Amino acid sequence: MKLIWTKQLSVGNAVIDSDHKNLIAIINDIKRVIGTKDHSAISQAFEFLEGWLCVHFKNEEKIALAAYLDFSKYKQAQHYSLKELQHLRDELVAKQGIWSESATMHYSHFLMRWMNEHINKVDMPMKPRLQTLDYLFWPGSGKSEANFIAGRTANLYLQHLDTPTPCHV
Repeated sequence: MKLIWTKQLSVGNAVIDSDHKNLIAIINDIKRVIGTKDHSAISQAFEFLEGWLCVHFKNEEKIALAAYLDFSKYKQAQHYSLKELQHLRDELVAKQGIWSESATMHYSHFLMRWMNEHINKVDMPMKPRLQTLDYLFWPGSGKSEANFIAGRTANLYLQHLDTPTPCHV
């Protein structure tokens, strides 16, 4: 079962929504790679996810702070998410592709659950405030820059133009 972006997942900001669409595509790809049991590909896929999470988390922070939202609880959730995903990656890579079908399902379900929780429990509380702003809101800029940033983040993954380096929140 694949994660699918729906309008109900929108948090009311083009950049964050674009990031979420991108992360959903990455997680769907990781689920596919887990099925191949190629531990090298899994490691690379998780590094790619971590890099994009860093981009996403920085975008969220910039938007939240400019929208006068208390970002401290979001920062804690971001840190926890990165640690949780790094632990999952390490666990999968350590098994070097030797795991049961039930383990494969467990990891895949974990990723889907994590993404849904990130959007619905961590980011959705920002929605009421973000909806008071223009959908293309980007701190210190006009709509054209927000469109550019949202489009860039959506397309970079799909085109594999660059692999962001992992960060530590």
